[in-house]
Amino acid sequence: MSKTFDKGTGIILLIISILFVLESLKISGSAYGSAIGPKTYPLILGIILGLLSLRLLYESFKSKAESKEKADFDYKKFGVIFISAILYVFLLEIIGYVLSTFLFLLIAFQVMEKGKILSTIIISAIFTFGVYFMYVSLLGGSLPKFSLF
Repeated sequence: MSKTFDKGTGIILLIISILFVLESLKISGSAYGSAIGPKTYPLILGIILGLLSLRLLYESFKSKAESKEKADFDYKKFGVIFISAILYVFLLEIIGYVLSTFLFLLIAFQVMEKGKILSTIIISAIFTFGVYFMYVSLLGGSLPKFSLF
């Protein structure tokens, strides 16, 4: 991508991360006196997003020369992933977290790099079930279940 795009994206993501952290601080703490409450996970994600956006800004400003060649933007890939993300949001409550996340990752990975379907299935499954296990089992949260039945 171009350095101008990276700078703009870095600034936008930094603003989003600041808003994310500020809004997560408004979430009430744990009712049971535990250090880990409902605001812990969003706060950590906001901080990570902020650090990564600062890294992107640092890398884009550190680079001296911007390439003269025009970066090709693949509208078809962007459109497919964007529509899949919208469908993911709408289908999350209907078909549940596990199935909708697995399908979204499967589509997104295949759009980004066609082929290697077996590795795509394995990575999508490991990520989906890993996040589900960490959030539900370790943190005691709940995610949308399969609700068609």
